[in-house]
Amino acid sequence: MANRQKKILLMFLNLISLPGIISILLLSEPVAAIPGRMTTVAQQPATSEAAETAYAEAEKLFQQGTSASLKEAITKFEEAAKLYHQMRETRSESAAIGYIGYIYSLLGEKPKALEFHHQALLLRKKVGDKRGEAITLNHIGSIYDDLGEKQKALEFYNQALPLRRQIGDKRGEATTLNNIALLYDSLGEKQQAVLLYNQVLPLRRAERDKRGEAITLNNIGSVYDELGEKQKALDFYNQALPICRLLGDKDREATTLNNIGSVYNFLKENQKALTFYNQALPLKKLVGDRSGEANILNNIASVYDSLKEKQKALTLYNQALTLYQDVGDRGGEANTLRNLAYLQRNQGNLNEALIQIQSAIKIIENLRTKITSETLRTSYFSSVQSYYKLYIDLLMQLHKQQPSKGYDALALHANESARARSLLELITEANADIRQGVDSTLLQAERNIQKQLDNNEKLRIQLLNSKSTPEQIQALETETATLLKQSQDIKTQIRIKSPRYAALTQPQPLTLPQIQQQVLGENTLLLEYSLGEEKSYLWAVSKTEITSYELPKNADIVSLVKKFRNEIIKPQSGRKIVARAAVPLTQILLNPVAEKLANKRLVIVGDGALQYLPFAALISPNSDPEQYKFLIVNHEIITLPSASTVAILRTEQKGRKTPSKGLALLADPVFDIDDERFISQKTPIKRNTDNLEYLALKRAVSDTDIRFARLRFTRKEAEKILNLIPKYQSLQAYDFAANRQFATSSQLSQYRIIHFATHGIVNSKQPELSGLVLSLFDQQGKPENGFLRLHDIFNLKLSADLVVLSACQTGLGKEIAGEGLIGLTRGFMYAGSSRVVMSLWNVSDQGTSVLMGKFYQKMLQGGLKPATALREAQIEMLNDKRFSKPDYWAAFTIQGDW
Repeated sequence: MANRQKKILLMFLNLISLPGIISILLLSEPVAAIPGRMTTVAQQPATSEAAETAYAEAEKLFQQGTSASLKEAITKFEEAAKLYHQMRETRSESAAIGYIGYIYSLLGEKPKALEFHHQALLLRKKVGDKRGEAITLNHIGSIYDDLGEKQKALEFYNQALPLRRQIGDKRGEATTLNNIALLYDSLGEKQQAVLLYNQVLPLRRAERDKRGEAITLNNIGSVYDELGEKQKALDFYNQALPICRLLGDKDREATTLNNIGSVYNFLKENQKALTFYNQALPLKKLVGDRSGEANILNNIASVYDSLKEKQKALTLYNQALTLYQDVGDRGGEANTLRNLAYLQRNQGNLNEALIQIQSAIKIIENLRTKITSETLRTSYFSSVQSYYKLYIDLLMQLHKQQPSKGYDALALHANESARARSLLELITEANADIRQGVDSTLLQAERNIQKQLDNNEKLRIQLLNSKSTPEQIQALETETATLLKQSQDIKTQIRIKSPRYAALTQPQPLTLPQIQQQVLGENTLLLEYSLGEEKSYLWAVSKTEITSYELPKNADIVSLVKKFRNEIIKPQSGRKIVARAAVPLTQILLNPVAEKLANKRLVIVGDGALQYLPFAALISPNSDPEQYKFLIVNHEIITLPSASTVAILRTEQKGRKTPSKGLALLADPVFDIDDERFISQKTPIKRNTDNLEYLALKRAVSDTDIRFARLRFTRKEAEKILNLIPKYQSLQAYDFAANRQFATSSQLSQYRIIHFATHGIVNSKQPELSGLVLSLFDQQGKPENGFLRLHDIFNLKLSADLVVLSACQTGLGKEIAGEGLIGLTRGFMYAGSSRVVMSLWNVSDQGTSVLMGKFYQKMLQGGLKPATALREAQIEMLNDKRFSKPDYWAAFTIQGDW
């Protein structure tokens, strides 16, 4: 809850030494305007004196900092602005107008504030006032930030920052960097926020900006607070508090007191929390910060809620809600509505709670659509998943009370609304070719940054494999993070400026009737899961009915999934041991729907840890574990990020031309300069120990526990597959030719199936750096870029029915709440594939070769669809004593349209 208080801090840097309670960015601009006004005094004494008098009186009123004095200050600043306009003193006029805008913002009248700031911006541009222009841009960004329009806020901050740097305004630079950091923080990008705050703090200390230092200490503390590191948070808050008091800064003192109260609130030290909140509240009222006041009221209400004083809590929540609505703080409004919904639910008032959470989610959905950056939109959506979880829980409780009212269907729709929204939009966007019609310089800038990222990764691995210092590595990682952010910003600009993106209609999650009509066939059963802190839920949906079930809480299920996966990958764990280990998960996840399974195709929409779970290796419900009858024996199994994903994939496939050729295959790349395939060269190959790409891949592989060696069986795998299809229908690349140039070739768009048999590298911290490992050398031993990264995959243009990633852990990625695993599968779907076969753990080279041979034989010769072919191949492996252990066959799963 502490983060709500930070918003007002965005405005408070670039200060002058005035005794007022509130210090703001604009104060530096009127000071800069004083020389111009004084010159005018000598030329036009009467008019100038009146203007200066009005301006000075307005400043005094402003410094009093009360709501009444601020309103009086507006009148005086308007008087001064009018006089300056008559005198054609544009710089001073802009200062007065800027003040008016800022005061309206403080009073919560955001539209009026924007109106005056835009007037000030035009005037400052007119007179070439770069400093004032940067200040005003920063203010406008802050207002949009408060209004929840994060993308617009970021655009204005990014205009202000280069102006600050251009004129050498270090304080202003720190202010804008702080604001950007705070924005990322509010969207859930905590690491990016800390990275920026750590740039801000030394800037402010170098400038001896004590107020700014207090702000940044508070903000860093808040990040640690939200990350659960409460003692660290308190340390930073307690550094900030004496600075605020020394400066007599009541507003920042109130913010810090509130943040300390929030830590004690979390620690269940209710009386301590109330003490700090009650010190903060009158200070916020004094300075007229209504948004800050609302936040503290919200926090006090939460304490009374936990103390079971529900009526007090309800009264305070409603006071906070009114204030948030008055000042236009949509994020604060949504947060308070959610808190009210929790309170009403816990009192048994389910219908009232439902109304509150529906209103909150309406706000969330509206704010989300205003974020153009796909990365930030995903982060923001991840940060608000608790809203949807509460909504689902309320609907399912109402369903239990009134089973015939359709609340379970609404809960299913809510779960679809909470899942894979960015993926749905990305697939729609990819097929719109949003880069068409965009300025070529922007597209070239995007390509340049990707090259820089490649070079940085090479240098990073060089440092890791040399006698480098931690500071050198940290500096490079900081630069890489900055480049990744720049890449995201450019992609956002492409979306903003793309005519095709502007014309897109955002896809909507499917309702129950739409899922039944557009997704499910007669012999298909959808099993969709939602894991919650208190309870989890399962919906079983067929073509004609829906049933729902309550399951144990998330923590219990996560523990079982980890144990089961660990058991599967143990070398000594045979099929019987794995089957026994599967019993607890089968009882929870499948036994409730045992009677509905029959021999149907199972479409699994997992949540959280269930995305890592090989359902194929669970045992059939109610079966004897000693018979180890695995689920795959009777069921074709598909995994999906959401049911709505299938519908959008099918829609996008309808207008697509079917590729004319059958199969493109890449296998057995050359990874090592010592590879025996160099021996046949007439001229000995020089061993280049400075091959950075080799070092990069070697390091990346060791970091992910993948054995960095030639995958000999991939060649046998490829030869088996190619024997099943006419030569004129296939395209293959082995050895040195299995390279990046082949993988990014436009000719791949002509093939229905694309097969990669190589190493896969997954970077869970920075998914953009994940990829496939291809040949690292040409035939002359010259090193070459052999990493097909996720951003390369996103830029492919495919029309494939199927992409097969016959590599290790290709189905994994960074888990983001609401989006699932952001990995290579998502990249290939974006690139144009309807379905992807991938693995969930490091797989055996030989076992994979055998499995893939069987899979393609059944698909190409037997005429089976991919999902059916994969299942039959897995069953054959299960029945083969050499490969019956589930770790050989259960890792592979198919995701997408079956």
